[in-house]
Amino acid sequence: MGLLARIRKEWFIIGIVVAIGCARLEPSVGVKGGPLRPEITVSYIAVSAIFLNSGLSLKTEELASALLHVRLHLFVQSFTLVFFPACIWLLVHILELTSMNQWLLRGLQTVGCMPPPVSSAVILTKAVGGNEAAAIFNSAFGSFLGIVVTPLLLLLFLGSSSAVPFSSIFSQLFMTVVVPLLIGQVLRRWLKEWLERARPPFGAVSSAVLLLIIYSTFCESFSRPDTHIDHLSLLLLCFIVFSVQLSFMLLTFVISTRPASGFSPADTVAIIFCATHKSLTLGIPMLKIVFAGDENLSLVSVPLLVYHPAQILLGSVLVPTIRAWMTSRQKSAILIQ
Repeated sequence: MGLLARIRKEWFIIGIVVAIGCARLEPSVGVKGGPLRPEITVSYIAVSAIFLNSGLSLKTEELASALLHVRLHLFVQSFTLVFFPACIWLLVHILELTSMNQWLLRGLQTVGCMPPPVSSAVILTKAVGGNEAAAIFNSAFGSFLGIVVTPLLLLLFLGSSSAVPFSSIFSQLFMTVVVPLLIGQVLRRWLKEWLERARPPFGAVSSAVLLLIIYSTFCESFSRPDTHIDHLSLLLLCFIVFSVQLSFMLLTFVISTRPASGFSPADTVAIIFCATHKSLTLGIPMLKIVFAGDENLSLVSVPLLVYHPAQILLGSVLVPTIRAWMTSRQKSAILIQ
């Protein structure tokens, strides 16, 4: 693959690095009251745009075929929104005994509270040849569920560092997340034929807006000279993120391949990706609301920014291995029959 092709494929990851670099060079542009006016353009317009875009792109009409696989959906949603955050909570309490930055640890807990992503789990499941319908259902349903469950989990495990009352937090969540999402779904019903014909770049639009939010978040951080992160904590965080991702992928594989589970090899593929992947697109805007005004918001965001490329990288590397396993299991099942 050529350099330009690689850049086009990985533009979002490169964009994150560029956004953080630009914030470091001139943080005054994206701080509250600055030329960008993030208190309006980011907190309301950008966040609302992401969820309006999600509402337009979520193909809820295609989920009927996967709706009856209740056991699989229950496993994925309970794993990602109950078991995952509980395990991370225990891990964070152990890591608190070390010298690791406490705000990075809080950020690690936020990763556990996030719902599954709308796109990456589906893309990787499709690449392997797994149960794509189940992956679509759990990604879409998890996104809707996460709108309510994720803020509650964040407040349960971390409390709120915002000076804004809880009622105002949920009011802003409703106005900037729920309402745009529902408007998007209503518009989708009217524009369905055009959307299917034109195929607008929903993913690219959300990613571009997300870069604006990331830029603003780090502008706020770099404008405060007392906010910093030591390199050892960052390296340790990267190791922990990759270890957590691999461990949970292995755990979901072991559980879903047990004979008593009743899951097919194609189901297992969907479970591995949907139960262990976490949404950056939904996560960053929610952190922006729940931790509004907190000077350490950028540090809290770092683990999620690390987890996002980690899940895509590990998933992509493991696609050939998982595909080979699924194919061999399906051939074995045919021979037995």
